[in-house]
Amino acid sequence: MDATTHPPVAQPHPLPDDRLARKNALVLAVAQALAGGNNTVVLATGGILGAMLAPNRALATLPISIYVLGLWLGSLPFGKLARLFGRRAAFQVGTLCGVLTGLICYVAVIQGSFLIFNIGTFFSGLYASAHLAYRFAAADTASEAFKPKAISWVLIGGVFAGVIGPQVVIFTKDLWPPYLFAATFLAQSALAAISAGVLMLVKIPAPPRKPPEGEGRPILEIARQPRFIVAVACGVASYSMMNMVMTSAPLAMVLCNHTIGEATLGLQWHVLGMFLPSFFTGTLIARFGLERVVVAGFLLLMLSAGVSMSGITVPHFWLGLVLLGLGWNFSFIGATTMVTACHRPNERNRVQSFNDFLVFGAMAIGSFSSGTLLEVYGWSTVNEVVFPVVLTAAGLLAWGTLRERSTPKAA
Repeated sequence: MDATTHPPVAQPHPLPDDRLARKNALVLAVAQALAGGNNTVVLATGGILGAMLAPNRALATLPISIYVLGLWLGSLPFGKLARLFGRRAAFQVGTLCGVLTGLICYVAVIQGSFLIFNIGTFFSGLYASAHLAYRFAAADTASEAFKPKAISWVLIGGVFAGVIGPQVVIFTKDLWPPYLFAATFLAQSALAAISAGVLMLVKIPAPPRKPPEGEGRPILEIARQPRFIVAVACGVASYSMMNMVMTSAPLAMVLCNHTIGEATLGLQWHVLGMFLPSFFTGTLIARFGLERVVVAGFLLLMLSAGVSMSGITVPHFWLGLVLLGLGWNFSFIGATTMVTACHRPNERNRVQSFNDFLVFGAMAIGSFSSGTLLEVYGWSTVNEVVFPVVLTAAGLLAWGTLRERSTPKAA
């Protein structure tokens, strides 16, 4: 080396490439549309088929509850798969579960088996636990400023899921007489297979088997952070209450003498309400802050319950379901963004899957209780439960916000 040659200078760690993040978010949005359409088929048909196949009508919503159970139990294993083999490998295992969902449910309809139908909806829950992690995957390669938008972009795919799933049900439900929904479940398998091809375009670097910085802090230490507690509480309130009401709604509409088509369209409007705001939710968070957007979501959830309690006409059901979806979108995207601020890069898969384990576990409790609540106490009682749960989460959010403001920031 001569005197004019300088030794190489260490380069700073590169910032996340938002061009890659944008591409990943768009690809994941398409996959979300297909996967969400797959799961919407189960949500639209589960309570109705449950009432037809179950030995007792109080068990009518059990298939949806089994779906949520699969969603809960799949969250930690899929997080482990992502940690060991990368996000895309974990997501492809999820799509396999989606294909199996349709095939198993098809067999259940042909044989008239309530047990087999529940096995099928369990696989649908496993698929959901994989594709609901798409929102976190979109944030993996994003800058801090782009993370809320990346999460929102992925959830925009749910707008199309809200059309794809219900329309698949409407156009295929009678194609295989006398077996209602038999052709629907074969179409459901096709959606998952197409999604597997789309996911091949995702490019997220696989984490090293043994990160040089180690595995990070123990999960219980992270879980004791006030911000994580608040994030989980907001996620639990938004998702568990939305799911509990949504699970009961199609069956409640049929019991109120509305048609299957009207119930399915009600679910379509609900899913559109869940995901359509994603076009601007990330921007709202950037402008007004996480806390204000989450509070707006909580207010919409309670307004939805109020509308649903005020009447049983089709407009009451549909408006209540739309407001339910809007409230979920604001509060859940806000809660998801909070979680991304609770971990270091080497901790992200463990923390995110643990968050989903807690949120979906609470969903399972709400879902298992929804059928009994509807059958024994009625549609109004299902909606009354929303108020204490949401208000509790709002109180924790206020506590966490005041605590952060009163804590001196490190220099």
